[in-house]
Amino acid sequence: MFLAATIAVLVALALTLVRLFAGPSLYDRVLALNSVGTKTVLLIGLVGFLTERPEFLDIALLYALINFAGTFVILKFFRYRAVGDMAHQSMDTLSADTPRDPRGEDRR
Repeated sequence: MFLAATIAVLVALALTLVRLFAGPSLYDRVLALNSVGTKTVLLIGLVGFLTERPEFLDIALLYALINFAGTFVILKFFRYRAVGDMAHQSMDTLSADTPRDPRGEDRR
């Protein structure tokens, strides 16, 4: 039964990889990358269960945390085109003193 679950996760992982490379927009690709990470966590957990090695769950949890943090870093980079201190500088340039139109034009 768990072998069938492993095969199902592998098929879902393959379909998600297709979506990752063929996604029409950047956000579709980020979502697909996050889904690949989630399915990898499931696969690590299933392999750990099949091989009766509970330490695989620790590895899966660590991988899930890295996947979660990595998704936020990628989305922050694509929003501000910078990570870390440079992101705060670019946020300062978009302060409330210079209101912007949703289409990207200044309203001065």
